[in-house]
Amino acid sequence: QVQLVESGGGLVQAGGSLRLSCAASGSIFSINAMGWYRQAPGKQRELVAASTSGGGTDYADSVKGRFTISRNNAKNTVYLQMNSLKPEDTAVYYCNLKQHSNDYWGQGTQVTVSS
Repeated sequence: QVQLVESGGGLVQAGGSLRLSCAASGSIFSINAMGWYRQAPGKQRELVAASTSGGGTDYADSVKGRFTISRNNAKNTVYLQMNSLKPEDTAVYYCNLKQHSNDYWGQGTQVTVSS
């Protein structure tokens, strides 16, 4: 069993910053990928940023230069620092863990950016 608990969402004005955190617990293997997806109303869930246990990262083009993903492998925690937020970043953000061909999801945290 794997549990993912997110925190850090909220309401912020355009141009502001937020930091999301996701802590994984349970059967966590040393080789995995953790990341963040988001889903806005009426849209499909999309990848925002991902980080592998080996140090690789990947970002959606729409957030490059504004968002930074980081992780603490010892704590099985992944972070998403979001700067220069835009109204179009408004969505529910979901933490994701991939290991051994399995996908695990957090419950989601709302991020709302007002103009």
